[in-house]
Amino acid sequence: MAAVPREEFVPESARAIAYSDRPIELGNGAALMPPAALARLLTELQPRPGERALVVGAGSGYAAAVLRHLGLDTDTAAGTTSHAKAAYDIVLIDGAVEAVPQPIIDSLAPGGRLGAAIAENGVTRLAIGKVAGGVLGLRRFADVHVPLLPGFARPRAFTF
Repeated sequence: MAAVPREEFVPESARAIAYSDRPIELGNGAALMPPAALARLLTELQPRPGERALVVGAGSGYAAAVLRHLGLDTDTAAGTTSHAKAAYDIVLIDGAVEAVPQPIIDSLAPGGRLGAAIAENGVTRLAIGKVAGGVLGLRRFADVHVPLLPGFARPRAFTF
């Protein structure tokens, strides 16, 4: 991560704090994930040169640039459906989500890995997952402060 200058991916007014371990607002509801959270996700995802990666919610492009520097063929998407039929070895959701949309799950290749910050009941945890039998299994491993991506809230269920 040190090889990709993080300050080039934040607004000019935030360059002095580009390496602070907190989210940096980018505008329009987007935020740059704290560097420690991104580093933990990348460590757990174990990206390998030559793999295909999709970064979803890429507000700044920093996470995608880091994956490219690691030798991955990397695409980005702001929403959930543009790459639904592609077969990615890694899908990194660059921000927090309450639920992982099915089109993102469907974009994983067999044996592919997904990394995200999952928000549940007011707590956000980093999680890594794989699909087995069409179902995404997630292993949560660290509490973090990562802002919720716009458009990735859990659909509200009926309540009394």
